[in-house]
Formats: sequence, C-alpha cells, structure tokens
Amino acid sequence: MPDDVDRVEQIARVLRHGPALVLTGAGMSTESGIPDYRGPDGTRRVTPMHLSEFVGSSSARQRYWARSFVGWRRFHAARPNAAHRLVTRLQELGAVGPVITQNVDGLHQAAGTRDVVELHGNLVEVVCLTCGARIDRPTLDARMAAQNPGFDVDSDEIRPDGDVRLETVDVERFVAPECERCGTDMLKPDVVFFGGAVAKPLVQHCFDLVDAAPSLLVLGSSLQVMSGLRFVRHAAKRGIPVSLITRGPTRGDDLVDHRVDGELGDSLRSLVDLAEVGVRDAAAPR
Repeated sequence: MPDDVDRVEQIARVLRHGPALVLTGAGMSTESGIPDYRGPDGTRRVTPMHLSEFVGSSSARQRYWARSFVGWRRFHAARPNAAHRLVTRLQELGAVGPVITQNVDGLHQAAGTRDVVELHGNLVEVVCLTCGARIDRPTLDARMAAQNPGFDVDSDEIRPDGDVRLETVDVERFVAPECERCGTDMLKPDVVFFGGAVAKPLVQHCFDLVDAAPSLLVLGSSLQVMSGLRFVRHAAKRGIPVSLITRGPTRGDDLVDHRVDGELGDSLRSLVDLAEVGVRDAAAPR
C-alpha cells in the first residue's frame, strides 16, 4: 500500500496535466485559529444556528449578534496560514486554477489567491432580509460597540462562523443591531446558514468550473454536507480525477482517486516542491 509520500507524488502527477480546480473546507483555516465544525472522527463539535431559527424570532437574532459581536474580534484578527499561502504558490506555478471555498473567512484572498469563489459567502458583508440594504461588517461592528458600551464579555472559544458561546444573562443585555434604512432587526451576515441554500446560479457556475477542469483537488473538507460533496460526485461521474487531502474520514472517500489522510501543510509543501521542480525542468534547455 502506498504511503503518504507516494500519494502526494501521485497527486503531483495529476496536477501536471493542467491546473486543478480546488475545493476547500474548514480544515484550511484551523491553523489560523478558526476551528472546523467536526472532530477527527467526523462528529460535529458544535451546532450552528439554523436559518429557520435565525429568521424565526428577534431573541434568536439577539443571541446570534451578541455571540458574533464577541467572536468577531478574534475571527477578524485571523491571518492566512501556511496552507493558504501554499495554495497561492501552487496557483502561481500553474498547478491549480480557481478555488471554490466553503469558508466564510476571506483568508484565501488575504493570502493572495486569485479566482476565489465563496460558495457560502463572506462574514464581512451584512444584508437586511427586509429591504436588502447592505453594510460591511466592520462598520456594523463599530455601531454595535457604540450601542453596547461596557459589553466587554470575552470567550476563549471561536467557531467556524465567527460566533462564540455566551451565558444567557450576557445575551439578554445585548442590544441587537437594526437596519438604518427600514428599522427592522432583520440584519443577517451575507453567508449561507445551515438550512439555507446556495444560489442556483452560483452552484451552476461551480459545476461549470468542474466540467472545465482537468482534475479536482479537495483540501481540508470532510465533505459531510452536500454543498461541497455534490461537486466531488459530479467530477467522479464525469471521469474527472479527484484528489483529496484532509485528516480523518470523509463522505467522499469512495469517490476519490488519490487520498492523503493528514495535515495539509506538509502535503501542500511537497506539492509545491514537486511543482517547482516541474517548472524548472520544463524551462531547462533541451
């Protein structure tokens, strides 16, 4: 049975056939201090707020924004890690092309990666579900700080969607933000909550990217939700090679051609080294 070094070399050979489409999950950002939703065995560590709960009551929205207000400080301070930078380097070397990310942290772009499709949106944007008004999160954060003087609650926890766990007594004294245009409290981060759906045109765009790619490289995703798994299934059905690097079991293990079970950093660093050798060899005089 091949070891991880052999498996990485197999993936590198696939990438030589043309820039792979990349699909990334929460595992990309764990080294930046943003944990993923699931443990190594695939079991969900936290239960995020469901869309129906968020839109169903003002108290739920108050709870979300109180927790998010505290969590935003650490979430917004997160910086790209080595895995993000290595994906950017692979892109510069022509080994990978566009990146579809399920993450909402913007760290791929911060690392210099181009052609990033944010499947689930980005926490930096907020939209009013009543009138459609939009506001950037730093501006809204400053407004919430002004409306909640002395709300200096802290938490040592952060979740993939930027919120934290707070005591009920703290949540109940938090003043939730309202839309400056229509006055409702229906402000929501412009991301896909659990129970929500990705816009159909965006899903189709991602399917088109899969169809146009010589291969698909999945990084840091357990593929437990259909949002990302559907693209792996589509690639496998079309005969497009699928490579996967992540730790622990995934829902798509039976669909992939090459699989590395482990941390991203070492494997991506090896892929970069192999890609750089390939570029040098191609440039050498014959």
